[in-house]
Amino acid sequence: MACPICNKDPNPEYRPFCSRRCADIDLAKWLNGSYVIPGDLAEEDEQLSTDLPLDDRPH
Repeated sequence: MACPICNKDPNPEYRPFCSRRCADIDLAKWLNGSYVIPGDLAEEDEQLSTDLPLDDRPH
């Protein structure tokens, strides 16, 4: 299995990534919202979105 970021061979220390750099790039994608797990809104998120005025609700 190749590194999911750059397709190089993985390094056992950072598996499944080839380096700390690629592991950090992947983590940053999760933290900034580039990766999203599909599904329904969580109950807390639904309550927050219904408390907002219609113009401020996420689309």
